[in-house]
Amino acid sequence: MDFSVIDVELVLTLLVLLLIGMGPKIALVPFLEKTKHFDAETQRAVGRRMVVTAVITAIILFATGALLMRLLHISGGAVAVGGAIILAILAINMVSGPGKKIEEEAGAQQDPKHIAVYPLATPYLLNPVGITILIVASGEVVSIASAGLVLGLILLVGAFDYLVFANIDKVSKRLNPTGLVISEVVFGILLTAVAVQLMVFGLGSLGIIAATTH
Repeated sequence: MDFSVIDVELVLTLLVLLLIGMGPKIALVPFLEKTKHFDAETQRAVGRRMVVTAVITAIILFATGALLMRLLHISGGAVAVGGAIILAILAINMVSGPGKKIEEEAGAQQDPKHIAVYPLATPYLLNPVGITILIVASGEVVSIASAGLVLGLILLVGAFDYLVFANIDKVSKRLNPTGLVISEVVFGILLTAVAVQLMVFGLGSLGIIAATTH
């Protein structure tokens, strides 16, 4: 990511990556499975807590990402490769058995406050793509304006998440279970492609393969 020039392409690229990295889609099925035994008010409370936790974590990651990379002597490329591996595992699980593992984990009712933080806030809402993008962006921002852009987009995506999950009882009534499973598989395939691209970017940054411009 080149933050030296803030243009429409940069804004749209960041927005799309953050919608993948901390938007509602990946977290939606796990959320519905893990909260299906709760009443509507508890579901909404879990949704609000999940979103607030994810947004605060995202801001902290962005604020400290560059420092963490320096302290741990790791590069943006290494972060990208690590994020790609975790994302690929998550995506493959989405494709091979959508909701299956989540249903097994949700067999025993869990404390709403705990599941809102883990695993719903992370790694489902704020997932490996979001974590990777925020840490890499932290090391590459070059001005207050570019930092403000990233923070603004985090808050924008967070507001969208809040709108969805604070009204999850109304949203879930409009969801077709079959369509949700199909979209889960399709999105899992797309996420696998994102994981591959993230891996290529990371390996290119590390000089292991020839860097690509696309």
